Amino acid sequence: MLINGQWQSKWDPYQKSNDQGEFIRQTSSFRHWVTSDGSAGITGDAGFKAEPGRYHLYVALICPWASRTLMVRKLKGLEKVISISVVDPRLSEQGWQFAQQENGIAGADQDLLNGTTYIHQLYSKADQSFTGKATVPILWDKQTNTIVNNESADIIEMLNSAFDEWGNKALNLRPSALIPEIDKYNHWLYEDFNNGVYQAGFAKSQSAFEIANQKVFDTLNKLEKTLQDGRQFIFKEQLTETDIRAFVTLIRFDVAYHGLFKCNIKRIADFPHIQSYIERIYALSGINETVNIAHIKQGYYSIEALNPMGIVPVGPHLDFIEEN
Repeated sequence: MLINGQWQSKWDPYQKSNDQGEFIRQTSSFRHWVTSDGSAGITGDAGFKAEPGRYHLYVALICPWASRTLMVRKLKGLEKVISISVVDPRLSEQGWQFAQQENGIAGADQDLLNGTTYIHQLYSKADQSFTGKATVPILWDKQTNTIVNNESADIIEMLNSAFDEWGNKALNLRPSALIPEIDKYNHWLYEDFNNGVYQAGFAKSQSAFEIANQKVFDTLNKLEKTLQDGRQFIFKEQLTETDIRAFVTLIRFDVAYHGLFKCNIKRIADFPHIQSYIERIYALSGINETVNIAHIKQGYYSIEALNPMGIVPVGPHLDFIEEN
C-alpha cells in the first residue's frame, strides 16, 4: 500500500478484517463529481465540467467495480467521449500494473496517458501524501492531471447523466420514479452479494466465511424468485443501474467465486432464471466487449494468498460467451 505517497509493502489482498475474521473493504478516497456545468456534486470540489475528451477511465477487466463503469460507458454511447486504459489482470507485488513489453497479456494496455507502470503511481501523482490502497476504477481528469473519483458507484451515476449532451440521453439507468427503490436494492445487493463474495473469499475464520456464504446464496435465491415471473430485469422492463451491479458479480461467479472463493453450494448455471437474466444482459449491444473471461480467471487466480501455485483452471465454459 501507499504511505504518504510512497509504496511501502507487498500488495495484500486481505485489506482489513475485524476481530471475527470478517473482511472489511477500504472506502474510496477521491470523491469529486463531474457535472454538466462544473458545479460541485454530492461530495468533493467544483471545477470538473463534463467535456468530451477531457476524462479517462483506468480499469481492470477482472474487477467487477471497474467493469460496471465500462458497461455504463458502453450503454450510454460514451466511447468517443471518455477514453480508457486496461491494466494487466494479474496482480503484482505492487498491485495493479500496466502491460509490460515482455510477458504481456492480450487486452492489457500501457499507460500512454501518464507513462506510469503501476496504478499506485497515479495516486501519488494526484496526491503526494496519499495513504491507502490503490484501486480501480479511476476517473482521471486530463486537464488538471488528477484523480476525480475512484468510487465506481459515483462514476456510474456520473456517466448516466453528466455527459448526456454527447451520449445516449434516451437511456436513463436511474429514472427518478425508481430512485428510492434502486438505492434500497443497491444497498442490499452490495452488502450481501457484491461484497458478500469477497467477504467469503477473504474470510479469516470459519464462522465469518459461513455467514458471508449464507448471505450470498440467500441473495441468489431471492433473485431467482424475483425473476421467475418472466420479467426482463430486476425492475421489470426497465434496465437500471441495479442490473449493472448485479451482472458484474453474476458473470464472475461460476468462473471465479464458485471455485476460488469457495461459494460452491450452487453454480449460477443451477439457477435457470438468473442464468437467462445474465444472458439477456450480456446480449445487450456492446456489453460483450466489457467481459473478458480470460482476464477474470487470470486475475483472480493470480492472487497468491488464495492460489499459491498460480494455476488457472481451464473451465468452466460459459456456453453463451465466446472466450477471449
